[in-house]
Amino acid sequence: MKLTPLLAALLLSASLSACVWAPGQHLRSSDISKDRPSDDGRLELIPITPKLIAMNQAAQTEQTLPAALLDFQPDAYRVGKGDILYITVWDHPELTVPAGSQQQGNLAGRLVQADGTLFYPYIGKVQADGKTPGQLRDEITQRLAKYVESPQVDVAVLTYANQRVWVTGATANPTTISIGTAPMTLSDAISQAGINPSEGDLSGIKLTREGITYEIDLERFAQQSGGRQIHLKAGDNIYVPYLDRKEVFVVGEVGQPGAYNFRTGDISLSQAIGRARGLAQITANGNAVYVIRGARDLQQEPSVIYQLEARSPGAFAVASHFHLQPGDVVFVGAAGITRWSRFVNQLLPFTGIISNAASASNDLEN
Repeated sequence: MKLTPLLAALLLSASLSACVWAPGQHLRSSDISKDRPSDDGRLELIPITPKLIAMNQAAQTEQTLPAALLDFQPDAYRVGKGDILYITVWDHPELTVPAGSQQQGNLAGRLVQADGTLFYPYIGKVQADGKTPGQLRDEITQRLAKYVESPQVDVAVLTYANQRVWVTGATANPTTISIGTAPMTLSDAISQAGINPSEGDLSGIKLTREGITYEIDLERFAQQSGGRQIHLKAGDNIYVPYLDRKEVFVVGEVGQPGAYNFRTGDISLSQAIGRARGLAQITANGNAVYVIRGARDLQQEPSVIYQLEARSPGAFAVASHFHLQPGDVVFVGAAGITRWSRFVNQLLPFTGIISNAASASNDLEN
């Protein structure tokens, strides 16, 4: 029992320290602000207010893509080496399918050889590489007219071998896609490859053309372009990034803390809290909702902590317009009574140890 006053002193001291110092639970604007930074000069605390929302919206700019990319219009398709063509001469099946009607599919077509030519009955070799199907049709018609009266010729491409684009990354089927006679758009290629909805990030599509990489937010582009499309060029590489690099983290007094990714260009603070099942009603401190945004270079610029005072329902109207960035950490602090309860729960085992030590000391003295 001699240690009872000491135990009381320890409890009093701990309770005072718990009241005045609770690490990471609550910050005040007077502690850290633009005018009064933290001791190391690398933190700023900024309240989330309608004025801040308006300033952020005014600072946002539309997605701008180079005119060379937006204005590109593909030329008419030109036959290339390795293409397989189906050449029809109406009313002359012996010329259309010399081996007979039983020969179907690509076997009935004519392969453009490595030297760019193909062989056709009566007229022999025809230079096909580099010509459009229409130009090739006119040449075959002209040369065949010496042997067939008023020939009616049609040229179609069965297999496109030389004009392709590549789609890789978070797609259901990373593949090579051939560009046909109809122009192909960026959306067409991604649709053919199949976006993986649980992994693909449509807001960060990377299109590489002739050594230059363009980053495209498809959702924003669709909203701003008025139906305009981005046409592809043979040799283009399209990469669909994975969502694992586009996450926000929600921790603290929420229903389900964790990392949450998003496929669109951004996610609001209220959406992130909603995915985490909202604030814990019993334990959360409504005035301790923070967004921690680290700086890329702490030596050049400070990290920023945004604070939302979420005690009133109206605060979430503001939160719905505050957009998070990948890597942001949303932290919800605990209420004062919750911090005290946790402190007591952590302290009780130590008071048991002290009591046992006091009892052992008394036994020894007796």
